[in-house]
Amino acid sequence: MHKRIEELTLNAWPAIQTVVQHGWLLRFANGFTKRSNSISALYSEHPIDLHAQIHLCERGYADAGLDVIFKITPFNPPDLDSTLDSMNYTVVDPSSVRILEHLHDVEAPTHHEVTVQEHVSDDWLHNLGVITGQSEQDLATTRRLLCQSVIPYGFFTLYDQSKPVACGIGALEQGVLGLYDIATSPAARNRGFGKQLVLHILQWAKAKGATCSYLQVIQNNVAANRLYDRLQYKEIYTYWYRRKQVVR
Repeated sequence: MHKRIEELTLNAWPAIQTVVQHGWLLRFANGFTKRSNSISALYSEHPIDLHAQIHLCERGYADAGLDVIFKITPFNPPDLDSTLDSMNYTVVDPSSVRILEHLHDVEAPTHHEVTVQEHVSDDWLHNLGVITGQSEQDLATTRRLLCQSVIPYGFFTLYDQSKPVACGIGALEQGVLGLYDIATSPAARNRGFGKQLVLHILQWAKAKGATCSYLQVIQNNVAANRLYDRLQYKEIYTYWYRRKQVVR
């Protein structure tokens, strides 16, 4: 089940290009987000020469002008993390994967000023930019990533007196909902808008047949983890990234 959730996360947040190299997924997306620009060693040939495989990955990312980033999960070859550590890869963004096992008893939202679209739109991208401060280049990459995906999405914006205060994405696959890009405007935090947004996404997914949900959250994001605790999301595994800067 845990490895299946990891596969769903790769599907829901795609890359512009993925290269499969001896069972490792090398993902490229112009450097926007570590999720879409990192190596996931989900499957490996046995035996495998770790150093030779890592050097192959390094050449691929150097050719693309990108830092080399490995996503370290419980599903990697057992010596990958320690090998990368010995090669001076630094740990970045320790994170938690959490699941909500049952959606049937999720509470209903009480704040109803919300919109949902099932295709990424100019309006939603604009709201995302206003709320998160993402650059136009990053928003353009987000559009490209999500427009080309075959995964069904819901793009949500929560408003307060017609002003966008929170936004997020629900990704549906095989009855499982993934939460992505959940963000609240800095000026509107600590007022319950994040919870109301997530409840709307959960209700939408439940109406479409979803029975459970997952999310990924950085471990030191105290506010987000507090929200997901209240919503009863439980940690099932952790991951982090190992990063080496490319000398340009």
